[in-house]
Amino acid sequence: MRFPVLPFALASLVPVPLLAYGAFAGGAALWAAVIYASFLAFALDEILPSGRAEGATGTEFPTAKALSVVLALGHLALVPLGVMAVAGVTELSTPERVGAFFGFGLYFGQVSNSNAHELIHRSNRHLFGLGKWVYTSMLYGHHTTAHRLLHHAHVATPLDPNFPPKGRSFYRYFLRGWVGSFVQGFRVERDRSRRSGRRNPYIDYVGGGLVLVVLCGYAFGWAGLAAYLGLCFYAQSQLAMVDYLQHYGLARRKLADGSYEPQGAHHSWNSPHWFSSHMMVNASRHSDHHANPGRIYPALRLSGEMPVLPYSLPAMGIVALIPPMWFRLMDRRVEQVLARAQGDGAA
Repeated sequence: MRFPVLPFALASLVPVPLLAYGAFAGGAALWAAVIYASFLAFALDEILPSGRAEGATGTEFPTAKALSVVLALGHLALVPLGVMAVAGVTELSTPERVGAFFGFGLYFGQVSNSNAHELIHRSNRHLFGLGKWVYTSMLYGHHTTAHRLLHHAHVATPLDPNFPPKGRSFYRYFLRGWVGSFVQGFRVERDRSRRSGRRNPYIDYVGGGLVLVVLCGYAFGWAGLAAYLGLCFYAQSQLAMVDYLQHYGLARRKLADGSYEPQGAHHSWNSPHWFSSHMMVNASRHSDHHANPGRIYPALRLSGEMPVLPYSLPAMGIVALIPPMWFRLMDRRVEQVLARAQGDGAA
């Protein structure tokens, strides 16, 4: 593919000018951003063929890193605009303020979260730091630690606070995952700081978040503070939902010596849908990401042994909000994936 990053740019950047303009003008631009990240995304996922399973060839993609930087800077610019729009500072009507909440919230939850996840896996400290501050701007800075040092190390086991076992609803999962990842991540960083003498990054996560909360309250009043906290919660819940969708039920077997079987491709759910995959910078190719955390997003691959969700990530997120429907759709699939993996291992 001659321009492998272009589809990612086209899919992920379109809402930025719509939201920026709509924050002040409201109207068609604002509602277009909402529809883009919801109904249009679902429709295009159903209509368009799947993306290339093998991914782009190569290991270095300067334009992919440049797009990540643009998306991160765009996010940081959109945060105050979103707060102003939702809080009524820009004098939008009440329906438009509701639309702004969903438009900005969907973008932060789907695109900004996915891009920050990509950035915290980059070895360049500037790119890593940018991803950390995107998460911190959504009051979720501790995910920078919890994702890399807990989730990747203990994925698909009870040692990962973000692992959803079969039969646990998203509602029961969310609070446990949030608190567990914050507390356990702090313990990990506290011990690392004691050994290395470096500053605990939780100072940035918590301190930076508090500064932003105070600034929003000071600049935009109580309405601005409520808008900011609401947008952050909405973005956080979408990130937690993606973790829930991508690992639901696919537990690693505990071995006789008390350890767990090695991570495999069958311990993550994937989605081949073209549009949402490009909009979310290939966050949907999760098995390959766990096998190769340093692999940059255009090069992530899909293969036949990787479990695939029946619908795209955004669509599955809607299903997961209705636990009985979710369990009927997914529990049998979980059992089939684990049984097939165990049979392949025995063979």
